[in-house]
Amino acid sequence: MGLWSFVKDAGKSLFGAAEAAEPDAETLQKEIADLGLDASGLEISVDGDKVKVTGDAVSQEIKEKVILAVGNVEGVAKVEDDVAGGDPVFHTVEKGDTLWAISAKALGNGARYEEIFEANKPMLSHPDKIYPGQVLRIPQD
Repeated sequence: MGLWSFVKDAGKSLFGAAEAAEPDAETLQKEIADLGLDASGLEISVDGDKVKVTGDAVSQEIKEKVILAVGNVEGVAKVEDDVAGGDPVFHTVEKGDTLWAISAKALGNGARYEEIFEANKPMLSHPDKIYPGQVLRIPQD
């Protein structure tokens, strides 16, 4: 169980320009489904800019990906996870970061950047398409 911080204004926009950027549970569940993540057993609730994920995840990997999928949405500042399993290891992208640099820092070898890229699919479509404020999953052995 944990509380994870996200950059509220840096995430993926799921809203039209005319709509307020206030996430709701239905919109976030649709985003999870659109990404092809199996969120069966998980419940999503929203209280302002905080999202709560509860229930039993299919796996630790899915738990972590669901946290990222809802957290990296514009308008979300925090994700509280009340799901069984270990605490994820996340990295918030800073200006000038590359997956190579993140990999060197987090995994001890920049050449392992593809492991971070793979761990963040389908949220990442290309290793060079990361942005400041985005939170990434760091795979653990």
